Parts: sequence; C-alpha cells; structure tokens
Amino acid sequence: MNQAEKEAGQAIQNEDFSTAMLSLSVLREPVDSFFEGVLVNDEDQAVRANRLALLARIRAATDQVADFSKIVG
Repeated sequence: MNQAEKEAGQAIQNEDFSTAMLSLSVLREPVDSFFEGVLVNDEDQAVRANRLALLARIRAATDQVADFSKIVG
C-alpha cells in the first residue's frame, strides 16, 4: 500500500494518470485476497477500526485518480 500510494502520488503530480492507475493496479490481488479471507467487521473494535481505515486509505488513493462512481454496471 505504501509503495503504491507513493508511486501513484508522484504520477498524479506529473498528471500521468495512466501510470498512477498502473501503480494502484498492483493492489488488485491483495485487495481481492483481503475480501476473501478477512472479516472486516470483526468483533474486536480495534481490529475493525484498523481494517476500515485500510479500506478508507485504498479508496482515497483510487479516488485521486478517477471517479469510479461514474462507472455503470
């Protein structure tokens, strides 16, 4: 996450949105695995808060590159 955010942020500063998306695309497999193997709403509030914070961080990183709410389907 740290590396992808850093690379995407640098690309965005350079208005190179293709490279920014490519930088974030490396998160696809880890994010898929996260949702397949992790219960986000864990009973432990601290664990839940950490997991939700991670998801918010991923969303914030991708929102810098594109407005994915505009994608239909």
